Amino acid sequence: MKGEKRPFGELWIEGGDVLGGPPWLRRPLLKVGCPREAPVARMSTQSTHPPNPEAPRLPPAILSCQRRHTLPASEFRCLTPEDAVSAFEIEREAFISVLGVCPLYLDEIRHFLTLCPELSLGWFEEGCLVAFIIGSLWDKDRLMQESLTMHRPGGHIAHLHVLAVHCAFRQQGRGPILLWRYLHHLGSQPAVHRAALMCEDALVPFYERFGFHAMGPCAITVGSLSFTELHCSLQGHPFLRRNSGC
Repeated sequence: MKGEKRPFGELWIEGGDVLGGPPWLRRPLLKVGCPREAPVARMSTQSTHPPNPEAPRLPPAILSCQRRHTLPASEFRCLTPEDAVSAFEIEREAFISVLGVCPLYLDEIRHFLTLCPELSLGWFEEGCLVAFIIGSLWDKDRLMQESLTMHRPGGHIAHLHVLAVHCAFRQQGRGPILLWRYLHHLGSQPAVHRAALMCEDALVPFYERFGFHAMGPCAITVGSLSFTELHCSLQGHPFLRRNSGC
């Protein structure tokens, strides 16, 4: 809703839906923030409400992109440059219509999905993208302004830029499920030791549920917005000790 103020950068998270992730994770909820769903700073996310017992029917706009009836009902996979337009459409609806800005624009999405597709994760329903996270590698102890657009192959920190959920699938707990799976995905990559993102203060509790710890004010600013930087060690992370139930 246009009158609804959201966190910047949603990674929006449902339920507050914010990838802080940064302001992108704004949602009336979290670079990673998605209430429309939370996008991460550039990060977004979605709501923390438990998923509805019955999955909603896909809207005509999404059903129209089906290629064949044999497509799996639900699947998770890394994104490719061919998914860039679908990802940007979800972001644009969640962020630009409310904030006038986006965690990642189309060219930036293509840039990261070309250089490091393995650091992304998309949730597809019947072949259509309904939620996603996009990240890149960073090689400094803390995030810097340049980390918003750069991928450092030699780095060991996965910077979550955005987490966003399609408007028809918010308020179903998809943001938390996707974030949990994404951290599990990162944990399978030996070169990645930590995950990092930036978000507004209101989203910090949400990310702490996933093992993130506040590192203090982030050096990155967007306009008049400032953020808290959070890091999560992937060594000994809870997902290695218990089932997420997802």
